[in-house]
Amino acid sequence: MSDAERLLARLVAFDTTSSESNLALVRYVEDYLASHGVEAERVMSPCGQKANLIARIGPEAPGGVMLSGHTDVVPVAGQPWSSDPFTLRDGGDGRLYGRGTCDMKGFLACVLANVPEWVNAPLKQPVYLGFSYDEEIGCVGAPDLIRRFYEHYSTTAHVIVGEPTSMQPVVAQKGATNLRTTVTGREAHSSQVNQGTSAIHVAARLVTFIEDTMAALVEEGRVDEAFNVPHTSLHVGKIKGGTAINIMARECQFEWEIRHLPTDTFDEVYARYEAFCAQLSDQMRARGKHVEITTEALNVTVPGLADRDNDRVLRLAKDHLPAGCCDHAVAYATEAGQFQGQGLQTIILGPGSIAQAHQPDEYVERCQLEECLAFLTAMSVALEQPAERHGE
Repeated sequence: MSDAERLLARLVAFDTTSSESNLALVRYVEDYLASHGVEAERVMSPCGQKANLIARIGPEAPGGVMLSGHTDVVPVAGQPWSSDPFTLRDGGDGRLYGRGTCDMKGFLACVLANVPEWVNAPLKQPVYLGFSYDEEIGCVGAPDLIRRFYEHYSTTAHVIVGEPTSMQPVVAQKGATNLRTTVTGREAHSSQVNQGTSAIHVAARLVTFIEDTMAALVEEGRVDEAFNVPHTSLHVGKIKGGTAINIMARECQFEWEIRHLPTDTFDEVYARYEAFCAQLSDQMRARGKHVEITTEALNVTVPGLADRDNDRVLRLAKDHLPAGCCDHAVAYATEAGQFQGQGLQTIILGPGSIAQAHQPDEYVERCQLEECLAFLTAMSVALEQPAERHGE
């Protein structure tokens, strides 16, 4: 078993589901880094039960690269796992199974496995590690990590976010916002529909409008073929309401999302929905119907990653990847847009396939870890040259 696999086994063993604390894993990483003479700084969550971690290897100098990844994983409840999801299992098929192997403890393990090499290398530019919390529930922890990093560590480092990309550079991602809408109507016996307002019926009109908005954006030509879903997408994932079949529902609640192209913004897409809600409420009040519609954001808006201002970090990656790698765009959200928003050149690049993320029997292929390790080793050679030689 390689050092990366041993580290991966340790990382997987920590249940860092977003609902749980990640501090046990953070302590383990701190101790591991300290054993190699590397100090790390915690950036605590407001509740004090979770932490981001920042570390620097090499000189306090311009340039360098930040290798960023999240420590949390999605739940396993209700999934048909073939083995304990928090015990790394070698399937004998070139795959390593366990929650987070792909998304994204495989990348973290590769980074940590390379620490001894970086410590002993004649680096002229630093390697930074940035491990965050609560990415899976809306990239909650990264803003504080990024702010601390930019203000106290570096304004010139390039950023590689190690989400699973099959070791192909990703230069663009969609932004994402999760929302919850609550519709409040008026209860009445279902035989007396003129006396009440069904929150379910109102919610149904809103849900239909959400899907229609997506179609309208496509018809307006707001399309980017670089994405496999080449337009901003709107989707309702959960809905609940009502108490009995013969009672007009007083309340209906649904949760939905907007995943916008980097060229769109959440505000402009959401404004269409907000205007429709106001119009619908006015129409119903004019008919003597009582209705209230409230919507709350369930997470901070995760910005998209635009394919711009990334020439140096992209060159750093491509110069040390196998020939034939090509740029990609992805529909899922990561912390990359948050780093770019701080003015740091950023791409996404990591081992494993996004198709395995969040799945039962999640796995990462051993060959993907090997490719990642080879990339990190090759990249470190470039950091043995001063930053100014790379156009900084």
